[in-house]
Amino acid sequence: MNVYDFDGTIYYPNCTVDFMMWCMARHPKLLFTYAPRTAWYALMYKTGKLPKYKAILRLYAFLAMTDDFDVQIERFWDKHEKRISAWYLEQKRPDDLIISASPDCIIASEYDREYNVLLNNLMYAKEKARYIFDHGFPVIDNFYSDSLSDTPIALCAEKAFLITDKARKVNDWPELDKDTMNKVRREIYTGTNIHLE
Repeated sequence: MNVYDFDGTIYYPNCTVDFMMWCMARHPKLLFTYAPRTAWYALMYKTGKLPKYKAILRLYAFLAMTDDFDVQIERFWDKHEKRISAWYLEQKRPDDLIISASPDCIIASEYDREYNVLLNNLMYAKEKARYIFDHGFPVIDNFYSDSLSDTPIALCAEKAFLITDKARKVNDWPELDKDTMNKVRREIYTGTNIHLE
């Protein structure tokens, strides 16, 4: 089985942010009811005053504010499906597992739009590895991600690949020397995305 992160890996850049912008363009009221609060929460997150999972929940709030969600998500994917990386489309298989922090109504993490709550842990960093073990998935043949925060799951795979160049280049996962491990720890525990170029 091959396992893939989604945002920045097989889709560039981020489907949740792209869908948020899509909804705001079609529902201008979100610019007044949603955008100012979200900008404030983003600032709180960047200054370390708001944990990553809470910042993400604040970001997800637009999903419950979009009355015609089902119509908009279908139209969004009709237009944005072309952003799926060509290298992935060439090798995709029916048993692929895509695991992502983006909500399941868009792609992966179990999320309740009505109550703005995650129904399971946010599929970020070590939670991805925990999810795979808890659900009894078979051996991971290959794992693909754009982020060092996914090292816990990369270590569970027979082979792991780091995606760079705006989701266009597939590289071997970097050696886990001391500097790389420090970057991994910083990314996992602070939620600050660190990418190797």
